[in-house]
Amino acid sequence: MPAKPYAPSHIGSVASTFTTMRISGAVKESLVGLVCSELDSLVPSMEQATLGNDPERKTLDDSNRTRLNYNRTRELMIDRLEQVESVGSAAVQGGIEYIEKFLARLMRNCEEAASRDRVSTIKPRHLQLALNSMGKGESAHEEETEDVEEEGIQVQGGGLITIPHVKSMSRTHAKMAITDEAAQDLLYTYGDMVSELESDIRKHANLGRDPMHFIDSVNRLSALMAFGWIRRMLMKAADNARERGYPRIDIEQIVNIDPFE
Repeated sequence: MPAKPYAPSHIGSVASTFTTMRISGAVKESLVGLVCSELDSLVPSMEQATLGNDPERKTLDDSNRTRLNYNRTRELMIDRLEQVESVGSAAVQGGIEYIEKFLARLMRNCEEAASRDRVSTIKPRHLQLALNSMGKGESAHEEETEDVEEEGIQVQGGGLITIPHVKSMSRTHAKMAITDEAAQDLLYTYGDMVSELESDIRKHANLGRDPMHFIDSVNRLSALMAFGWIRRMLMKAADNARERGYPRIDIEQIVNIDPFE
């Protein structure tokens, strides 16, 4: 016996979560047919992809992604219940979607941190940077807020550039606020850039004398350039944020700017 199609009321309830408008009964009826038509094309393609990966497989699979284990996720959710007694399938699917989105965002931030290090392996420090940028690292605790704000980059001959300095510059020059995480990342990027330049000088300079004289000159020059470089980065990040309709500069805008441009 063929399976019954979705009930119009059920499809209407699901569809209503994606709109604030009322859905008429006739539209709900039409949605049932449209959704079933989508399954007509989806299921055969998934079936072929499943068998393409494993010709002996007897269960339909999603060959395009690896999902969290349904039963294990359900059990873990049950362990954390306090007021209700069980977990429905929709809740489990919702939990899986939530965790997978979290992992996707975390890995994206880890990749960005590793890319700034110009390495191809995500390491613990990249994970910590990613967690900090998402407000889930140790620096996100309230008791450490003051210490985080006092962190900065020491510029030879130019004092200490701190997060409050960057936030003030962002408001003054970019005409936009910036998050603490983005300001901190901008400072780290500047420090990494200067360190890389100094390393290149030590490795490749052929000046006929002690290269430290030239490095000292670069340090003094960096003191003059630091605020200008940070100002340019902030203005570019602000333009990027405005194009996307964001109200403030976030770490996403900082990591997508080439610091050497």
